[in-house]
Amino acid sequence: MSQEPDLHALLETVLTREIPGCLGLVQAERLSGGASQETYRLVVETADGTRQLALRRAAGGMARDPAAGYPGLTGEARLMIAARAAGVPEPEVHYVLAEDDGLGPGFVMEWLDGETLGARIVRSPALAEVRPRLAEACGEVLARIHGIDIDGAGLAAVLDPLTPEAFVHQTWDRYRAMDTPKPMIDFTARWLLEHLPADFEMGLVHNDFRNGNLMVDPTGVVAVLDWEASHIGDPMRDLGWICTNSWRFGGTGPVGGFGSYEDLFRGYERVSGRPVDPERVKYWEVFGSFWWAVGCLQMAEHYRTGPDPSVERPGIGRRTSECQVDCVNLLIPGPVQVPEPPPFDSTLDMPRIDELLVSVRDFLRNDVRAETEGRTRFLALVASNSLDIVLRETALGPGHRAAELAGLRRVLQDPEGDLETLRWRLVHGLRDGSIDLAQPGLTDHLRQTVALQVAIDQPRYSGLATASRQGSSEAVDAAR
Repeated sequence: MSQEPDLHALLETVLTREIPGCLGLVQAERLSGGASQETYRLVVETADGTRQLALRRAAGGMARDPAAGYPGLTGEARLMIAARAAGVPEPEVHYVLAEDDGLGPGFVMEWLDGETLGARIVRSPALAEVRPRLAEACGEVLARIHGIDIDGAGLAAVLDPLTPEAFVHQTWDRYRAMDTPKPMIDFTARWLLEHLPADFEMGLVHNDFRNGNLMVDPTGVVAVLDWEASHIGDPMRDLGWICTNSWRFGGTGPVGGFGSYEDLFRGYERVSGRPVDPERVKYWEVFGSFWWAVGCLQMAEHYRTGPDPSVERPGIGRRTSECQVDCVNLLIPGPVQVPEPPPFDSTLDMPRIDELLVSVRDFLRNDVRAETEGRTRFLALVASNSLDIVLRETALGPGHRAAELAGLRRVLQDPEGDLETLRWRLVHGLRDGSIDLAQPGLTDHLRQTVALQVAIDQPRYSGLATASRQGSSEAVDAAR
């Protein structure tokens, strides 16, 4: 990064001043992932040798006002301190960055060792013995988080209350501000507002408690990470989120890919002393896919307008269709047909467009990754995956758009409208209530259109396999 020399010098000044025994900064390595915040592994010199610390800071080191109800990185540090005091596994926070440090918002914390990659937590042989106990352990940890005294821990000053209804509207408003028509997102928002939880007690909500934000070792959960989206709301949001399909990483267990609902609920009930309503957790599981569908779109929006134009952001943006197919499977399951990509067999061009794309993709995936490490190696893989999407879009896109247009004309009974006009007409009808969720043909159209989009964006996503297995199963009446 062009800012690396300045970053190193500024960090060294802070660390030698604030961390007892620190004599200097040896290395600051930005870790893979972290599209919304940055995480670094710091190696510092002490009289007894080197020591590792961790730095978490805002993307690009730029201060931005946190979204409504969210604590920001300073509040995140305070949350971690309170959680650690309540028995939640957390690293110790050593120092919260000040404005005059010149590094942007963030904090320096203890370095802990453990696995954080969700796919490895689901599959690693090293975690085989602890994996069957993880879902129950997650339930126990969540119960401790939800039991934190918000006022006593001074968290009311950094967190805002957010009821389920307000949360749905807040998320729906964020999506609508991006001015892109995604009918399944609007359909799901309507369903969520028509099925709001009737009885709940407000409490601390971590709001991103999932596989991939947990550090695990053979003894169990070592740390709960990423408190940046916490608020005061319905605690069942957390239980639904860890069950959301996006965070199962191909595993068969509904809880993070590694465990069962029953184990999660048992651990939660034992520590909290309160029963869990599975239907309310299911509501928040639907919300989780809705929320992340919008979050993925925001990553693409941030690529266009934000301070961190990383190749990772538009790649994540295309994951919105994965979340939408999860909403389909939860609300309107039924048969879908996904065609195989047609071959590129034109003799008009040499090389063909697919050959150009494949050559660049393979260069990134093989040559660049072999010669790089760390975040650059990770981003080369992300870039190669984006080219795979372009290849599938080139092959399947025209047929997908033609099928969507035909479906829209049937649902809206408009044989002349074009694709953009009719998709916006459907979206506006769902938003203003003039189109009923039970309108004939609507769910079939949404199901098929979303499935075809996932076939372009990520054909190996488990949600597409689930949709394809529905066969002739009867669709759920989403409007009941």
